[in-house]
Amino acid sequence: MERRAQIVLHSDSTVVGTVGGGKLQVAILKDAENILLEGKSGINHYALSEKGTDAVGSLYGGKIHVFIQPYHPPPRLIIVGGGHIGAPLKVMAEAAGFKVVVVDADPGKSEGSELKTILIDENTFIVLLTTDHVSDEAVLRQVVNSSTRYIGMIGSRAKCQTILDHLQKEGFTQDVLLKVYTPIGLNLGGSTPQEIAVAILAEIIAVRYGVRNIEHRTNG
Repeated sequence: MERRAQIVLHSDSTVVGTVGGGKLQVAILKDAENILLEGKSGINHYALSEKGTDAVGSLYGGKIHVFIQPYHPPPRLIIVGGGHIGAPLKVMAEAAGFKVVVVDADPGKSEGSELKTILIDENTFIVLLTTDHVSDEAVLRQVVNSSTRYIGMIGSRAKCQTILDHLQKEGFTQDVLLKVYTPIGLNLGGSTPQEIAVAILAEIIAVRYGVRNIEHRTNG
C-alpha cells in the first residue's frame, strides 16, 4: 500500500512534520539541506536496508522515493513614489510574479518612514520614482547599505549624478553605489510611461538572474 508523508525543513534547521523518524528521516533531512543550498528540486531514492545502493542503514526493507523541493519566496519590488510610471510598473511586476509594495513619498520630506518597517534582502528590488531630488536622496541613504542588489533611480543624469556625488562625499563606497542604476531601465527606445515601466522591469529581471551583458549605467 502506498503511503505519503511530508516534512518541512526551515532555513534555521527547525523541522515541521515527519517521514517516520529514524535513519530514513536523518538521510532525507541531510539531502534537503544540500538541496536548500543548491536551490534545485529532485527525486531522491532510499533503500531501507543496511547495505547496497541508497541504503540508509535500516532493517525494515523496501524502497522510498522522496521528492525534495526548495521553497523560493517571490521576489519583492518596492516602488517609492509611484506616479504615472509606478502604476503600470506595479501591474507588470505583479504579472511577472513579484510581490509589489508601493511606498508614498511626500515631496521635500527627509525620510521615507514606511521603509523602516520593511525587511530589505537580496531578493528585494527598489525603484525610486519620487518627484523631487530631496526625497530621492533621503530614501537612497536609507536603502543603499541594505542587501538589495538593485536600486533604480529615475531622473536626469545631472540630478542623479549630484545625488551620487553627495553620498560619495559622505563616505558611501563605490561598491555600494554600484547598486544604483541610473538612468533607470534598459535602453529599449520607448518613451511612454508604459514603455519605461517595461524597460525598468526588464532591467530588474536581468539583475535578478545575473545577466552580465546588460549595460550597467551607474553614474559616478
